[in-house]
Amino acid sequence: MTRIELYHQKTKQISWKWPFFFILTFIILTVGFFVFQHYYQSTIKIESPEENVGSQVVIHLPDGKELFTYENYIFEKDGRTYYKGERNTIDVTGGTVTYENWE
Repeated sequence: MTRIELYHQKTKQISWKWPFFFILTFIILTVGFFVFQHYYQSTIKIESPEENVGSQVVIHLPDGKELFTYENYIFEKDGRTYYKGERNTIDVTGGTVTYENWE
């Protein structure tokens, strides 16, 4: 062994191919996951069922106010007229019902 070989030995170098390969694979899988998730979320369509609510009516209340609603939300019980909404029921007895198209 010459002096150059004896005193100038190269240390074992770490191969950068394997860590680079794992990092690149991790990045590709992560990007693929997010792309797939975005595509899957955009394909979900939530559609409400068609509901027949009847024709449009306006109820003119005795105090001068107007109630814009649909025909199927109005019902009579014990001689009184009620409006059954999504969360409440309103007594509209004494009001006049007019069939009108409103926007």
